[in-house]
Amino acid sequence: MAFSNDLLNDQEQVVLDLRPHWWFFFKPIAFLFAGIALGVAVLAWDGSPLFLNLVVAVALLAALGWFGLNYLRWVTTNFIVTSDRLIARSGVFNRSGIEIPLEKINTVFFRQNLFERLIRSGDLEIESASEEGTQDFSNIRRPLNVQNEIYRQMELNENRKFDRVGRNLDAQISAATAKSAAASIPDQIAQLDDLRQRGIITKAEFQAKKAELLKRL
Repeated sequence: MAFSNDLLNDQEQVVLDLRPHWWFFFKPIAFLFAGIALGVAVLAWDGSPLFLNLVVAVALLAALGWFGLNYLRWVTTNFIVTSDRLIARSGVFNRSGIEIPLEKINTVFFRQNLFERLIRSGDLEIESASEEGTQDFSNIRRPLNVQNEIYRQMELNENRKFDRVGRNLDAQISAATAKSAAASIPDQIAQLDDLRQRGIITKAEFQAKKAELLKRL
């Protein structure tokens, strides 16, 4: 199932939501097809022993069960990259998972043998500064592309962090400037009153200028 948007942080977006590569199904599918082929062969054999029929039936049911269990494992396994973190979750009955913030990821490695390169599958190894340390993830679709996307999101996340710091600094400077301006208005009024007392400006001029300054508070 897809990762729920209700589990995202504010302004966090899902970039990749991957399930294991189809190679994950190879063994159960091969066993299932072998069971089907054996069943067809037994049915086509006139007079096949009852014991053999029972063995084939049990083998076919086992193959179906194994395939069904692996399908449930596949549909409940997610490898997710968001704009803030990396998330991996798995488990049919007992769920387990890990979350690694992008800012704590140090290095991302990918591994592919020749066959995996042909089918575009592989493994990822992620080194991080989190408590979990190094984590391995297998059956990743297009691991090189995923590696590049993780690095891209790490860079974007770092840029957003600097933007937030810059905006906070601008807000602090603006607040400090406004506070300084507000604090200087009483001083300006006091200077105007001194000019009034010395007869340099009239009382009407003093009152008008004072009202103008008070409006700025």
